[in-house]
Amino acid sequence: MGILSYLLGLIIILNIALGISIVFLERKDPTSSWAWLMVLLFIPIAGFLLYLIFGKPISKGRIFLWDNKSRLGVKTAVQAQLRAIEEGGLAFRHEGLNRYKDLIYLHLRNDDAIFTQNNNVEILTDGEEKFNALILDMQKATDHIHMQYYIMRSDELGQRIAEVLIKKANEGVDVRLLYDAMGSRSLKRSYINRLKNAGVMVEAFFPSKFIFNFKINYRNHRKLTIIDGKTGYVGGFNVGDEYLGKNRKFGYWRDTHLRVMGDAVQNMQTRFILDWNQASQNVIHYDDRYYNTSDSGDVGVQIVSSGPDSEWEQIKNGYIKMIMSAKKYIYIQTPYFIPDESLRDALRIAVLSGVEVKIMIPNKPDHPFVYWATLSSAGDLLNAGAEIFIYQNGFLHAKSIVVDGEIASVGTANIDVRSFRLNFEVNAFLYDADLAGKMVEDFSKDITLSTQMTKKLYEKRTLGVRFKESISRLISPVL
Repeated sequence: MGILSYLLGLIIILNIALGISIVFLERKDPTSSWAWLMVLLFIPIAGFLLYLIFGKPISKGRIFLWDNKSRLGVKTAVQAQLRAIEEGGLAFRHEGLNRYKDLIYLHLRNDDAIFTQNNNVEILTDGEEKFNALILDMQKATDHIHMQYYIMRSDELGQRIAEVLIKKANEGVDVRLLYDAMGSRSLKRSYINRLKNAGVMVEAFFPSKFIFNFKINYRNHRKLTIIDGKTGYVGGFNVGDEYLGKNRKFGYWRDTHLRVMGDAVQNMQTRFILDWNQASQNVIHYDDRYYNTSDSGDVGVQIVSSGPDSEWEQIKNGYIKMIMSAKKYIYIQTPYFIPDESLRDALRIAVLSGVEVKIMIPNKPDHPFVYWATLSSAGDLLNAGAEIFIYQNGFLHAKSIVVDGEIASVGTANIDVRSFRLNFEVNAFLYDADLAGKMVEDFSKDITLSTQMTKKLYEKRTLGVRFKESISRLISPVL
């Protein structure tokens, strides 16, 4: 009994110490703090281990080496653009963009996201279309291919990608592949070795250093590819057969990805280099050949990153600023819709101000708890007056928002706590009426493949569904 009493006392002391740390030292969001305190209260031993794995905040130290960023003149360019906006001297290629200079200013101050206006951007919503374009561009590479994905699989699509990477490496092209250790946990070692043996440089982001990976909760969710410094890809598609619609469970995969040419590719390149240098001992040093862009169009773009290493939730702040600027409508597509209070309030205010808000979510879960929490959050906005659509033609994985047919955002960030606070994400904020109009057209087409969630239908949900929603909503801050 003496040993048991001692262990019980030790557990209580550890729980109290951890609780004090959560409340007074780590300064978490209050909702998240209460959720973890409840976990510690009801499951003291397992809760302590769960917190070490899933709740312990990442160091706010220098995860990414910003020396290259300074050498690239990013800080200088950012300060110049900030001064130009403050003094009214930033010339916009499209006159209508002047009304969004505060959003551009926000991203400059919040994330050093340089604003470029000489870009050509193509929207890709079909997996075959996206990967055919990507493979064709990679086949034309003469200097380098920089590829980064959250999920890499060694299935049929993965093998197609590997064949191109190996071929280009054999031709003397510098090929680098960065994948997330958690997201790509099923990636076969033989696949990695095959690439390495062919001369492809391969690295994992936050790999396990011991038996267990205590950074498992912090994932690099970014999807980027940069080819010869001229062409860049960013968006929602990962590398796997399911993204081509070949998984019976999900069916057709509806996503959104961007093919970009122009100076915005430089900012995508910098993001890749910073991530690569964090993961690899074989660091990339500045070289002009990585930034070999040219004028390709007249689309305004800012590449915005966010992650748990920052105090600011840059992408979420951008979403809120977009929402608050809306005068006519806001269209959102997301597989996970679990907004925090600030984003939920922004959408409510928009609806109550007469702005048309339409939100589209999937009809099936890929993560059950997240799905039920999504339904619960959608129900809240439905009651406020938003229109909710359930996509029926397979699985909706797009992460996009378009406002008034003038500005839009496409990238890797979902509308949930994980994307805003735990994952490393990257989005392209687009300032172009033609592109935004194209996204509105795509959204309208998707509505014809969806069913609308009405108040009457939502109120008819079963007791079991209501229970799942309640539990999922309760734990949503730690999902």
